[in-house]
Amino acid sequence: MLYLASQSPRRRELLEQLAATFSVLDVQVPEYRAASESPKDYVHRVARDKAQAGLALLGANDRDEAIVIGADTEVVLDGDVFGKPADVDDAIAMLRRLSGRTHEVISSVWLAGAERELGDACISRVRFAKLDEASIAAYVASGEPFGKAGAYAIQGRGATLIEHLEGSYSGVMGLPLFETAGLLKNVGIELL
Repeated sequence: MLYLASQSPRRRELLEQLAATFSVLDVQVPEYRAASESPKDYVHRVARDKAQAGLALLGANDRDEAIVIGADTEVVLDGDVFGKPADVDDAIAMLRRLSGRTHEVISSVWLAGAERELGDACISRVRFAKLDEASIAAYVASGEPFGKAGAYAIQGRGATLIEHLEGSYSGVMGLPLFETAGLLKNVGIELL
């Protein structure tokens, strides 16, 4: 049985694109980066922690047959990890820093089962257009930046902020489908 350890509607939507049958697990994993942790190591660890937390929620009988998917996606600029904005001021500050610049989006996916764990990641490069204060204010007022790493949603109005994408659209959205499909195939889950 396949499980997704995420309440993200975007991740559910993306996993459905793979024609996978799965159930959703609600996990709560602290997302704090250690001082010595690189952004990539941080994203890998959080994705792995989510998969392991999901596996731990299952009963012993279910755990033996389960594969749990955990994922994490973060925006990185100048070595700083931009998580989800805490409030309006935080969202505005993030968008100001991203304006007119290219940042990385690191998206990691991890599978956990009773017998094995494996993971993969992709790094995309996203260049924002130069944003004026009115555009930033209007976008933040839309409410879309909240609950999104880096304060934007590529699949929504945030697409109008993006001048160029090099990499994985689904990875920026929250679940890198190419890497996810490869990992599932590796553990014997065939997709349509």
